[in-house]
Amino acid sequence: MENLMGLLRIHIQRGVNLAVRDMRSSDPYVVVKMGKQKLKTQVVKRNVNPEWDERLTLSVADANLPIMVCVYDKDTFSFDDKMGDAEFEIDSFIKALKMRLEGLADGTIIARVQPSRENCLAEESCIIWSNGKLVQNMVLRLRNVECGEVELQLQWIDVPSSRGL
Repeated sequence: MENLMGLLRIHIQRGVNLAVRDMRSSDPYVVVKMGKQKLKTQVVKRNVNPEWDERLTLSVADANLPIMVCVYDKDTFSFDDKMGDAEFEIDSFIKALKMRLEGLADGTIIARVQPSRENCLAEESCIIWSNGKLVQNMVLRLRNVECGEVELQLQWIDVPSSRGL
């Protein structure tokens, strides 16, 4: 991939108050899409507050492409039920990365992204310096469903042979 800027590691941490799609619970999993890339987490059985704690890695060639997060309920004998979706952009995160920060105190807040009608943030999202690198924590409110949020964290991985930021 000659246009590669780098890799975006998305730590899918947990789901909160997800919709019930089976009798009393759901068997949720997350699908992350960016352009033609599609990654998914494991299924967590019978849980509307699942702890995935999975790291998915996307190759980023175009930082302007939005990232779509879809939550589904795994069904055995029928099509999987959709449990909501959310979309986010990484432009603020990329802007912070381009600052080439070094040696900051752990926990230093670099930027804040406010929830708005244009994003799916459930609360303020902070880009922070953590363990010698930038990360962005997000809580996404799921759309097209009665309830549910997904908590995740972004981290950038430089690839030596890429064109970089």
